[in-house]
Amino acid sequence: MAGHSQFKNIMHRKGKQDKMRSKIFSKLAREITVAAKAGLPDPTANARLRLAIQNARAENLPKDNIERAIKKAAGGDAENYDAVRYEGYGPGGVAVIVEALTDNRNRTASNVRALFTKHGGNLGETGSVSFMFVRVGEIVYPAAKASADAMLEAAIEAGADDVASDEKEHTVTCAFESIGEVSSALAARFGEANSVKVIWKPQTLTPADQEKAESLMKLVDALDEDDDVQNVFTNADIAEDVAAKLSAA
Repeated sequence: MAGHSQFKNIMHRKGKQDKMRSKIFSKLAREITVAAKAGLPDPTANARLRLAIQNARAENLPKDNIERAIKKAAGGDAENYDAVRYEGYGPGGVAVIVEALTDNRNRTASNVRALFTKHGGNLGETGSVSFMFVRVGEIVYPAAKASADAMLEAAIEAGADDVASDEKEHTVTCAFESIGEVSSALAARFGEANSVKVIWKPQTLTPADQEKAESLMKLVDALDEDDDVQNVFTNADIAEDVAAKLSAA
């Protein structure tokens, strides 16, 4: 899984440099509003809302914005957003899953399809690539929070499945149904995580050389720029030397 991890980190760093904070904030606020509207507007009683707020804080979304997003749902004047998943293949046959929150399915489907086509990919039917992924919870802590052994021990005790540690961070994975329980147990020991998310983790990887990886990055960047798109996942496997070149670009 090293290649996928490196590609994820490349996209993360590039995103931090290129995205406008207002766009990130808008997506975070939308998730908070949808989560609050789907359940109770109280994060202690609404696990999805609690995770949305935690991730918003990790991205430094102002407290006023968080409260405004919750009140928008509680006031009943929030738009009705549908959670939609799109699946397809990017450059080089890399599998791509796109998650969106939209108030207009036709608009979003049209935009996503156009971006796949423009960047050398093909949008498929629902289920066309998701069988190559597994839905899991992902909890990320900075490496300084604990040693690799201490984090692994605590994570397993909390009910997690695995921990991947490097010089920058610890990435804990667990069954997505257990993400609330596991994240709460780790928070009690190590404090608030950098992020707590449900992700699509690839079970099989597709190799991507530098040319294909660059094209794939352009597709993922373009998808990320769409206001309706919340998350993009791939099963790209990128060699260490290629990942290093992309990181330096």
